[in-house]
Amino acid sequence: MGVRVVTVHLPEAYIEAIDQLVKRRMYPNRAEAIRMAVRDFIMEEARIGE
Repeated sequence: MGVRVVTVHLPEAYIEAIDQLVKRRMYPNRAEAIRMAVRDFIMEEARIGE
């Protein structure tokens, strides 16, 4: 699967929360944290739509 760059505008509070997750080493960086969140969102939405 290829990776494409997208621009997303997020509230400062979201960025700070993501940075805390990275700081706690739950994710290696912001991009990975956001990728995982989007993946989980898509999987949940797909489940609801069934």
